[in-house]
Amino acid sequence: MTDRASIVVLAGLAIGLVYGAVALASGFCLMSGLRGWWAKGDSRLMRTFALAMGTGVLATQLLAAYGFIDLGKSIYLQPTFSVPLMFFGGLLFGYGMVMANGCGSRALVLLGKGNLRAFVVVIVLGIVAEMTLKGLIAPARMVLLQASRTSATVTSLPAWLSSIGLHGAAGRLVAALAVGAVLVVFAFAHQPFRRAPGQIAAGLVIGLLVASGWFATGYLGADEFNPVPVTSLTFIAPIADSLQYAMLSTGLSLNFGVATVAGVFAGSLITALLTGRFELEGFSSPGHLLRSAGGGALMGAGGAMALGCSIGQGLTGLSTLALTSFVAIAGIFAGTGAGLRGALRVRPLAQVEAGAAKPA
Repeated sequence: MTDRASIVVLAGLAIGLVYGAVALASGFCLMSGLRGWWAKGDSRLMRTFALAMGTGVLATQLLAAYGFIDLGKSIYLQPTFSVPLMFFGGLLFGYGMVMANGCGSRALVLLGKGNLRAFVVVIVLGIVAEMTLKGLIAPARMVLLQASRTSATVTSLPAWLSSIGLHGAAGRLVAALAVGAVLVVFAFAHQPFRRAPGQIAAGLVIGLLVASGWFATGYLGADEFNPVPVTSLTFIAPIADSLQYAMLSTGLSLNFGVATVAGVFAGSLITALLTGRFELEGFSSPGHLLRSAGGGALMGAGGAMALGCSIGQGLTGLSTLALTSFVAIAGIFAGTGAGLRGALRVRPLAQVEAGAAKPA
């Protein structure tokens, strides 16, 4: 690897280490936040996620406004995309997240503290994501993409403002303030959240990690002769790439995503060992195993279609203010809502197992 590529890999590892430690200590997870808010009326975790979203938007757009990074090189701002596929992928991911009791990044964090259920989720997610991106499911994804793809000259909120006369850094900062301020105000409007310094710190740190990822790949890694992909925190394709790297490392090169995945696991593991939270946990029944694996499969396929997960689109994609990220996030919220509420609600495991235990 070149010096710049090595810097990007080391940055990815460092960002992953911090994310793993903070996410384990704070319980950072979109699904947990929504479930706590909708089922128990406790919105603190959701407000932590909102603070991370707002911080990521503001910090990332500041970097872009002052020319440190070119977000147009990211996958989120491509001129050709499929709105139906993005939304459908988000739906699958959100529902799978409920089935698996957490997203892919949460599974990596839980794996670090000894949760073997999370191991199954991570492996299945990675395999199905790879199948959807490049394997058996890829032709079906491409057919759906070709049938519903569209092209647009306006791909982001700043670009839309520019089209109506608010150009350059001014338009970018106005868009960032409009979205970021709403999210930050929502977070701090809740008194219990304001009294939770650990959750506030977690939201701020994770939001800044998103901007740090953009800075590492878009500025530190900028090399005209050997460019690295401009990206930040995301976990669907990187988990798939990590599994492939584990099997074929002699023919592959380390990249930011693989280093981040390794860092998240290591950060969680170190934190769990230092705080006495490491404990091996397994499945309670074959049905539990099947549900976790099914959730991982839906997240892998859905995340590949939506070009990201609750972190990859919910934080990183949103930080670019890409219009397609709003579509994917809407799908993720809708899928999570369907899994937590309504006719398609995923029943609590205890209820399922109690019903299965009744005599015929």
